[in-house]
Order: sequence, then structure tokens, then C-alpha cells
Amino acid sequence: MIQNWITVEGVVTSGYQVASGKSKNSPYPRGTLEMQLPFFKDLGLDISNYYLGTLNISIIPKEFKLNKPQYTFRNVKWSPEHDTEDFSFSHCQVIFNGSKYDALIYYPHPETKINHFQNPSILEIIAVPIPDIKYGNSVTVEINTSEVSII
Repeated sequence: MIQNWITVEGVVTSGYQVASGKSKNSPYPRGTLEMQLPFFKDLGLDISNYYLGTLNISIIPKEFKLNKPQYTFRNVKWSPEHDTEDFSFSHCQVIFNGSKYDALIYYPHPETKINHFQNPSILEIIAVPIPDIKYGNSVTVEINTSEVSII
């Protein structure tokens, strides 16, 4: 597969905190990613080395669109309380404080995730632990344009 990498600047913003289980209103105290991990692993993607929460990176005024993500999993029944969902992932790199960190764009398909709005200017990313990162920090994300478009 051809890989053409570009960078996009962004700012770390607060998300719903459901993926990590840190939201006080979350019905998933362990977090959705911890619950989804074994399903993704069985389908061929092991995310166990990543922090099990998402890093929400605003690229406003730009937006992103997944074209041909490296992984797409259809009809994943990860929770008995919900219908199946589709998920896509694309490898990327987060650059923060001069260091690069392995990461994945995490994309729960909105058409299978009822009552959940995800702003198309927010990259939802899972990454290896990144020391000292916090809301408001500027970051750079390296994206494979063969899989993801920045508009």
C-alpha cells in the first residue's frame, strides 16, 4: 500500500470521556475501549499497548474524511446494551514536545452509533501513553493521505 504522509496541526480538546470510563455519566465505568479491546484483537488489531482512552484533537477549521482506512470492522457486538457498530482505524503519529508517538485514528462509524455526534473537525485518536499531554496543548498529527483526507 502506498503511504503519503502529511501533517496537520491541532489542539487537544476535551471529549465525552466515555472511551476511558472517566465520565461521571458513563454507563461504562471500565470505558468503552477496554470493553472493545478483545473484539478488535480477535479481528486482527491489538490495541493493548495504547492508552485506553481517546485523545481528541481539534483541527478546526479543517475536517477529515476516512477514505480507505487500514482496518474496518463491521457489525461488532461489543456491548449487550447496544446494537452492533462499525469501526475503522488508520495508523498515524502524534508529535508532541519534539517526540513522535504511535497512534491510530479511531472512528466509530456515526451511522451505526445512534445518539452520538462526533465533530468532523475532531480527530479521535488512541495512542501509546504520551507524557505530560493535556487539554489545550498543540500537537501535530502525521496522517497517511492514502487512507485519510484532510479537507
